[in-house]
Amino acid sequence: MRSLPTMHRLETDRLALRQWKETDRDPWAALCTDSEVMEFLSSPRDRATSDAAIDKWRDRINEQGWSFWALELKTTGAFLGMAGLQIPAEPHPYLPCIEIGWRVARAHWGHGYASEAATNALRFAFEQLRAPEVIASTAQHNWRSSAVMRRIGMSGPEVTFIHPGVPEGSPLRVHVLYRISSKAFH
Repeated sequence: MRSLPTMHRLETDRLALRQWKETDRDPWAALCTDSEVMEFLSSPRDRATSDAAIDKWRDRINEQGWSFWALELKTTGAFLGMAGLQIPAEPHPYLPCIEIGWRVARAHWGHGYASEAATNALRFAFEQLRAPEVIASTAQHNWRSSAVMRRIGMSGPEVTFIHPGVPEGSPLRVHVLYRISSKAFH
């Protein structure tokens, strides 16, 4: 009989990276329709897509113990967005790999939450998953995400590449790649 994976909850002094709750659906959907938050993301901005993302991440956390977690401010319980790790879908050009990502509601920008959550997710990737490296990518002109990647110690941009998950003809198709090794993190 196969044992169930440990469901991981990560915490910092200020943040909890936790399993998704039903009450996260409305604020997540609102975040996914904010034009500034989504400026460099090509995913559809409808409720069905945002709900499907929560379902996918919740299932992955249940199956493997980790994924993109809901991000919560511990002092107030406020939903901030998401942060965590995933194995990208085929045909991502850098497979096999673990990718880090985050998305924070605009009202919570400028407080270091993305960097804090991402640093904690990297620690989990290297200490618990024993990943040799973690990658991140973003649209070529997404300076905000690139700045977070550098703040958490990632090197890059290393290369530009055409992201296979972004529709042809989209100006967001050209992505930049960042990475960090376990050795560089520690």
